[in-house]
Amino acid sequence: MEENEEKLLEDIDELPKAMKKNKKAKTKKWKKVLMVVLILAALGISTGGTLLYGPYAGFREWLITTAMTTMTHQYFATWFYDEETIKDVLDRNKVQESNEITDTDVIVINQTPEEQVQYANEYERAVLEKDPGNDDYKIIEIEGKGYSGYLAVIYDPSKVKTVYTKKLGKSGQYLTQMAKDNDALIAINGGGFEDPNFNSNGANPLGITISDGEVITSKSYKGSGGLIGFTEDDKLVLGKMTVKQAKEMKIRDAVTFGPFLIVNGKPSSVLGNGGWGTAPRTVIGQRQDGIVLFLVIDGRRVTKPGADMNDLIEIMQNYGAYNAANLDGGTSSVMAVNGEIINDPIDSSGAHRTRYISTGFILTKED
Repeated sequence: MEENEEKLLEDIDELPKAMKKNKKAKTKKWKKVLMVVLILAALGISTGGTLLYGPYAGFREWLITTAMTTMTHQYFATWFYDEETIKDVLDRNKVQESNEITDTDVIVINQTPEEQVQYANEYERAVLEKDPGNDDYKIIEIEGKGYSGYLAVIYDPSKVKTVYTKKLGKSGQYLTQMAKDNDALIAINGGGFEDPNFNSNGANPLGITISDGEVITSKSYKGSGGLIGFTEDDKLVLGKMTVKQAKEMKIRDAVTFGPFLIVNGKPSSVLGNGGWGTAPRTVIGQRQDGIVLFLVIDGRRVTKPGADMNDLIEIMQNYGAYNAANLDGGTSSVMAVNGEIINDPIDSSGAHRTRYISTGFILTKED
């Protein structure tokens, strides 16, 4: 059943291309019904409405939550379900975040010993055993049911900075360009950005953006999560706060997005699949010893559609994150090492490429 669901979304994904010659066709009900019947028939499913409207709620909830959090694929849900059904599904699948702000007193930044006699588990060994000749970072390949990706372990949090598009207000930039412009060893995409009609060029970051102590943007933000940033003493802070509060906490580098996944060691409560469906993801976190974790998960493949919020929490807990937050995902999810992308982003057309974004986090070479 799971493979059929993934194949169905992949096949439907090709439909807009064939319909571009006739924009009015998308709104005709008989066209939608015909396409669904043909696709389901190709999958060998005799009852066309079973997956979409039958008693098995799993597929319906997966389709709606995945579609409604994408940039250009919301029609996957709105074609087949009314507003009331969509709202009901989203209400039953969401992340209930903590209202706490990170307690920085429990983060004690220290140098990892060169040798460990014994590690608590395989994840601790993976994090704390450095690669020979590289004291700056380590890349760990991540594999799970339905997803794969990379975890970058950053040993010195003082070298983690926020970068933003040089064309702020006019256009975003590719992460690789931001990385090269800022001499980055590692780079991941950052916060969300204004995206009216789902065709934005990444020009305007959401909420508060701070870089090297300077407030770059200070817009109101009503989405899940909030400010995700590092203090002057290199501790990752998560919280819903104003610019004034951020300054009082001496935040030096920050973006805005969410949801928050782990705050003060406590994972968010996830109802259903969290309301974000399954997709490529990017996460930032910090352990109690100060080590920073950059996570990027690939998706949009038949056998590996991506990760949901539960997956992200589990991964970050495994590797010891005490605080962690979801960053922008989908086509924006990118990790670059020495200016080269190492994961495999896929855009809404199925092409293996990324998009313009507003902000990112980097590991800089600077001391």
